Amino acid sequence: MSFDLRIPVGLMFTLFGLILVGVGLFGDPALYQQSLNINMNLWWGLVMTIFGLLMLFFAWRGGRKNT
Repeated sequence: MSFDLRIPVGLMFTLFGLILVGVGLFGDPALYQQSLNINMNLWWGLVMTIFGLLMLFFAWRGGRKNT
């Protein structure tokens, strides 16, 4: 029985990324005045979501080769 660490890491990054994307889309725009009007929650949420989905894809792809 093997444990693939990419699955829980991918799930965690995807979940946190989706939360940040939601905060970035529906949050208060006045919050971003300090960051030169750059919606950092949205951008980093997208980065984290993409990274999490890549981890899940590589875990799925790696699991297929072992069977």
